[in-house]
Amino acid sequence: MRRKKQKTPKVSTVIGQDTVITGDVMFAGGLHLDGEIHGNLATSPQATSTLIVSEKGRVEGDVHVDTLILNGTIVGDVYVNERVELAAQARVSGTVRYRMLEMAMGAEVNGQLVRVDEPDGGATPLATTPTDVDPEAA
Repeated sequence: MRRKKQKTPKVSTVIGQDTVITGDVMFAGGLHLDGEIHGNLATSPQATSTLIVSEKGRVEGDVHVDTLILNGTIVGDVYVNERVELAAQARVSGTVRYRMLEMAMGAEVNGQLVRVDEPDGGATPLATTPTDVDPEAA
């Protein structure tokens, strides 16, 4: 059976290879990471988000997004509302919570993979803003 290829989302922000950000980051839309983020990475609850981490990219902190395409490294827990795609060089040290998962040969998860069903009508989505991130402070 032939599957339809997922369309790559539009990227509105790029963090370059030689960039290191220390602190929590909030974003909306698409974020492509070639650099490093030392802090939690989250999206606004009102916006949809896609995080693309290249083989050079690294996050040290928790990640809260709608869609994750990972070919780099995340050291922290990952909360994804929709789809996770772990490419061949993907490395995760922490728990990955997801609805749909695609994992290539060579990808590595040192932690748990936890599949989560659709939330109930009034349930809170998985990728909510962490409590220690203040959106008004940005």
